[in-house]
Amino acid sequence: MAEGSLIRIPMPELNEERRAELTKVAGKYAEQARIAIRNVRKDGMDQIKSDGDLPEDDAKRQSDDVQKMTDDHIKQVDQMLTDKEKDIMAV
Repeated sequence: MAEGSLIRIPMPELNEERRAELTKVAGKYAEQARIAIRNVRKDGMDQIKSDGDLPEDDAKRQSDDVQKMTDDHIKQVDQMLTDKEKDIMAV
């Protein structure tokens, strides 16, 4: 419906089936985010391993830091997914 310079599009309420589909789509996006995070972790670990001048203790500490950051970011993605699923499924 055109109202002056605005266009209004009536959108029906989401049914249960469509909500489930949107939840699956959100899950796919979350999985893509997890994969991207793991790829960054892999690049970081490769960079640490390729630095031959780095003492073994420092390399281990940096590897642990990279893994901790990876775990934290994956937890954030999982939390966002859980929140979004609740949001989508709310009536």
